[in-house]
Amino acid sequence: MLIVSASISPEVYQIAPGFRALSISVQAAPVVNPHVGVTALKAACEAVLSDSPAWAESHLAAWADVFQRFGAKPKRTPCSADALRKRVLRDGTLPALDPVVDLYNAVSLRYAVPVGGENIAAYQGAPRLTVATGTEPFDTMKEGVMAVEYPAPGEVVWCDDAGVTCRRWNWRQGIRTRLSVEAQHMWFILESLPQMPLDQLHEAGKMLTNGLEEMMPGRQCNVTLIGE
Repeated sequence: MLIVSASISPEVYQIAPGFRALSISVQAAPVVNPHVGVTALKAACEAVLSDSPAWAESHLAAWADVFQRFGAKPKRTPCSADALRKRVLRDGTLPALDPVVDLYNAVSLRYAVPVGGENIAAYQGAPRLTVATGTEPFDTMKEGVMAVEYPAPGEVVWCDDAGVTCRRWNWRQGIRTRLSVEAQHMWFILESLPQMPLDQLHEAGKMLTNGLEEMMPGRQCNVTLIGE
């Protein structure tokens, strides 16, 4: 199977000391139980409304502080986990999108952790988390049509050799590498700060890999902890 080797620039650790992440490479198998994702998503939404981890608020508050350090406005563009959580607190639920996307959104909600899912076959070179110069292209949608934006200089972004794949760390994913259940080679990144206990980060990873195994029996996974 293809094992993704993601890298993190040293400048990122100056912005977020103690940052660590689980990098999970997946070789997909035929989908047998597509309902797994939406079932997990429904349960995670219910948990947000009644039974969030004790450390969840401090973890999301720490992400807001990190976003401010590189010039983002967390109230307007929060980290992905905070954005999902706020939607559930407002609406009581999230709509189903795709079996795999629903599953990783469920993990994000349940553990208050930003989770990215990527079609790694669409990458040019390996993923890297770095500080943008402002010249890297980012493909997105504006008013229903494809558009190209550029990050602000100093913005923390995920990118590959072709450009930005996710802006403002984990705020908005690009179109080119977007993941769906049809992908054969998947890559997930679960991003945490020290306010999230390390054992809980590993538990979140197990929720994802176990859910994928139930959805597509025989899938292969490689899990790596990356950090400073």
